[in-house]
Amino acid sequence: MDIKGKGAVVTGGGSGLGAATARALAAQGALVTVLDRNVDAGAVVAAEIGGTFAACDIADEASAKAALALSAERYGAPAILVNCAGIGGASRIVGREGPMALADFERIIRVNLIGTFNMLRLAAASISVAPPDADGNRGVIISTASVAAFDGQIGQAAYAASKGGITAMTLPAARELARFGIRVVTLAPGLFATPLLLELPEEAQAGLAASIPYPARLGLPADFAKLVLSVIDNDYVNGEVIRIDGALRLPPK
Repeated sequence: MDIKGKGAVVTGGGSGLGAATARALAAQGALVTVLDRNVDAGAVVAAEIGGTFAACDIADEASAKAALALSAERYGAPAILVNCAGIGGASRIVGREGPMALADFERIIRVNLIGTFNMLRLAAASISVAPPDADGNRGVIISTASVAAFDGQIGQAAYAASKGGITAMTLPAARELARFGIRVVTLAPGLFATPLLLELPEEAQAGLAASIPYPARLGLPADFAKLVLSVIDNDYVNGEVIRIDGALRLPPK
């Protein structure tokens, strides 16, 4: 799908994978709306790429609808949604303080899984009524899972469950939305140099990088963005979960 002049929405676009994706899409001529809860960071990226910023809590229906409405007002119905917004968090199921707080589990599921689905369903409804291109394509929705969906470590039960849910709904969503000419794909990144990971000491970062078979480095947000562009460009990629991890397989801890 040619993205030049097409509307694109990127959640979590104020930093990390989302910011790199927003920049890459804009560089290819897409009309990008950056969504983020961090108003300052999101507005900076949007201004940098000549796009639009909308403050958004992806797990809140009203907030998501308002953000998508602003994007549609500026650029028409989107042809691209890239879900990058999400949160981390580590907690053992049974720790020194007793069982994991249910509220902690619910919070991660709500943001990562319910938030991703919320954006997917609302964007799909908008894309489904837009005119198709000459090949019948209306759009593509790309979500972000994690290798933790497959190799979840000790303390990652909630995070792995949230990302596993995203991977599990990829194929049924692709099958359901096929009649509208909408593709659904999920990317599962490994260890990436995102703001959260870069807060670790350099020695810890080096240790993590050394665990990656090849290339033995942390993934760069630009690596992720390149894969996003490839998926958008190749109309035959659909209903798939693609790992981008340098052949990494996470150990138990």
